[in-house]
Amino acid sequence: MKSFFFTLVVIFIMTHFSEHSHAETKIDGFTTDLISHDSPRSHFYNPSETKYQRLQKAFHRSILRGNHFSAMRVSPNDIQSDVIPGSGGYFMNISLGTPPVPMLGIADTGSDLIWRQCRPCDNCYEQDETLFDPEASETYKTLACDNEFCRDLEQKGSCGNDNTCNYNYAYGIGIAFGCPHRTAGKLGEKHVGLIGLGGGPLSLVKQLDSQVGGQFYCLVPLSTTDSTASSKINFGRNGVVSGSGTVSTPLIKGRPDALYYLKLEGMSVGSTRVEFRGVSAGEEGNIVIDSGTTLTYLPPDFYSEVESALATAINGQTTSDPTRTFSLCYSSGSNLQIPTITVHFTGADVQLPELNTFIQAEEDLFCFTRVPSSELFIFGNLAQMNFLVGYDLNNNKVSFKPTDCGLLNFLSHWIVGALTCQHVPIK
Repeated sequence: MKSFFFTLVVIFIMTHFSEHSHAETKIDGFTTDLISHDSPRSHFYNPSETKYQRLQKAFHRSILRGNHFSAMRVSPNDIQSDVIPGSGGYFMNISLGTPPVPMLGIADTGSDLIWRQCRPCDNCYEQDETLFDPEASETYKTLACDNEFCRDLEQKGSCGNDNTCNYNYAYGIGIAFGCPHRTAGKLGEKHVGLIGLGGGPLSLVKQLDSQVGGQFYCLVPLSTTDSTASSKINFGRNGVVSGSGTVSTPLIKGRPDALYYLKLEGMSVGSTRVEFRGVSAGEEGNIVIDSGTTLTYLPPDFYSEVESALATAINGQTTSDPTRTFSLCYSSGSNLQIPTITVHFTGADVQLPELNTFIQAEEDLFCFTRVPSSELFIFGNLAQMNFLVGYDLNNNKVSFKPTDCGLLNFLSHWIVGALTCQHVPIK
């Protein structure tokens, strides 16, 4: 893991509208693409790799990400921002500064930071794109330690000898942006920065809260990531997930506050219910929902009961996974009858079809995408595909609605495009 150290600055960021570009414009909402790590539109796309090689790398990133989250719980107030080399399930486009500088950053529901490497940088890792130059932006300003935004950092910030807040931060319509001037380690040339979408105070969605009120995303299945179909993320008051088939569960505060926690009460395989058991079974929030983690991680004993019920229901000949990532696999050529698995969150029963529970990991390997973990438990993105997943931050709830994300037609008054920056006078 790599560490980043910040100094507080101001850069104004606002959404680009086709008819309005003034800072006082009321934002009803906007929508942009979520670009899969292995999409042809991603910097990380390698056309020479097979889809199975890409999947294996995604599984490996998922394991690293789970370990990273577990470490975050140990030091939730650490001033450093740790990022995993090769990490990121999805990316989104934003632009920074005036004039705007494009950035394809990791869209991360497990982080509350927004940052990009900046000039001057004493010891930055190499990247393909030019370092962002805050001095070239008309909307740049260094903030002092007594500034309200610096105080909002609490334990995560510190005061430098020149009375500047040692945490890079930019503000425009309530948006904070980090501008690291010193980095440790090497992330890789294709990494430009990160767009935090988590529950902490510095994340994009939290800082847009007064303007747009929440977010939802709709993830297309992995089988369509090589096509023109793209996942979407919406920020807006009109982006409430509702209607027939919608179920909602409380969004729960946890440690660290960047992570979104839910309460898992159990799972049903067909009509066979397995009650949640684990070290955190009695906690109010016992599982993290995350769009950047591919797999779903469950406590070992609970996982074993679910796997046993599933194997009994399928009643087929199992086979082993040579990578040892999964413990329940079948031959892809088998005529399997996969039962629906219902995930019982508090107040919400989310029914998952085969698409959300099994994956063809190799040409002749079909595996259950839940794995046991003794650390943090995570509801990953394979389980969320073809659902509208809405985060209502005003009412502290997460909603799920079954949807064909590849065919989703967003309402015409939502602006489809990237975040971009406009000049706003600094007061």
